[in-house]
Amino acid sequence: MVRNKHPQAIVLACEDNLGFSAANNRGSAIAGGDYLLFLNSDTVVGSDALLEPLNFMRDNPDVGALTVRLIYPNGERDPDNHRGFPTPWNAFCHFTGLSRLFRGNPRFNGYSLGYEDFTKTHEVSVIAGSYMMIPRELDRKLGGWDETYFFYGEDIDYCYRIHEAGFKIVYYPHVKVLHYKGASSGLRKESADIARPPKSTRVKVARESIRAMEVFYRKFYSDKYPRIVTGLVLAGIRARGWMRILKHQLT
Repeated sequence: MVRNKHPQAIVLACEDNLGFSAANNRGSAIAGGDYLLFLNSDTVVGSDALLEPLNFMRDNPDVGALTVRLIYPNGERDPDNHRGFPTPWNAFCHFTGLSRLFRGNPRFNGYSLGYEDFTKTHEVSVIAGSYMMIPRELDRKLGGWDETYFFYGEDIDYCYRIHEAGFKIVYYPHVKVLHYKGASSGLRKESADIARPPKSTRVKVARESIRAMEVFYRKFYSDKYPRIVTGLVLAGIRARGWMRILKHQLT
């Protein structure tokens, strides 16, 4: 369809599902522009959501990555596109509900940064790979996406390395992109009525989402916290993962 309707587009068709990171790297390897836009297939993008962010990036060379306001079909904002790093404390507050109880307190809401003004452009720690604009040269400098991740977690890893390289990450809410969240994985309730992959796919993705969190923590945090904290975090990840996998095995 793409080749017939858009002959100017380059189509990279892989025989096997290589995962999000590997697919991104194959695309960016042949890209010729000064900026790259990593975009999920379950999004709907208008021209303003391309031009305005691009102009902002050109005017702010200290910005290493940018995202826009992703919204669900019901009009709600996608919270996963505006986050802090999943440190043990941030994750604890998020999964115990403290972040919802103290939504306006930065001390307890470091996971989703719910205290920010979502009508204004501001810096964040983590944005989602569902819409991420980045200078091509920075992507080259970082060595692209870490292909250890198959699905989930790779965008957090990528954002961590952007910060380590000394660049800012910006949330630009002045344009919107529609996001049918989870249409690829089948794990999200937001898209359950339009996408229902087979059980084997959902279970595999659930396993990969848990493995991704373990990979990220071991890569960046295992040497920053005492062993007992690392052990508790990894145990929590596995327990939550077991529940997620069981859910999709039974449905």
